Amino acid sequence: MVKIYTRTGDDGSTGLIGGNRVRKSSPRIIAYGAVDELNSSLGIALSLKLDTDIADLLTKIQNDLFVVGADLANPDLKNIANRVTDDMIQFLESSIDKLELELSPISYFILPGGNQMASQVHMARAISRRAETCIVYLAEIEEINKTCEIYINRLADLFFVIARVINKRKTIKDIAWKK
Repeated sequence: MVKIYTRTGDDGSTGLIGGNRVRKSSPRIIAYGAVDELNSSLGIALSLKLDTDIADLLTKIQNDLFVVGADLANPDLKNIANRVTDDMIQFLESSIDKLELELSPISYFILPGGNQMASQVHMARAISRRAETCIVYLAEIEEINKTCEIYINRLADLFFVIARVINKRKTIKDIAWKK
């Protein structure tokens, strides 16, 4: 049986795809760590009683987030295995377009919340925004696959729409931000 621990990271380093070792405080590690946290937050959402179409969508996104993490963990852009693609972004956009058909347009900010399911998706949205800032910072200092940034940006938009749809299906109204 393969052990989960290797002790190779006890010195504060970790391995990237391709074998290079970097500090665990590296912006690359921070970026894909934020993506991993985002994926885990979706696991919490999926433990709740979601409509089948939303659960299926979140499960697909969880799988795609593994691709995002692998992409960020691979500094060799010539290696095209496990890269975020334009098709993945298009999937998010078409999902947004489809779900928005259930919603009324809003012209004001809304507070994150509603029922527990929607609130957890709002939490995932906030985590995705933080992951995005980590990825943008990484892109400022190292070359990365640009579609990772776009994917995470679009994903946060999708989570906003999903949270609103969950609330609407449960007849919970958006709560407008009051100045």
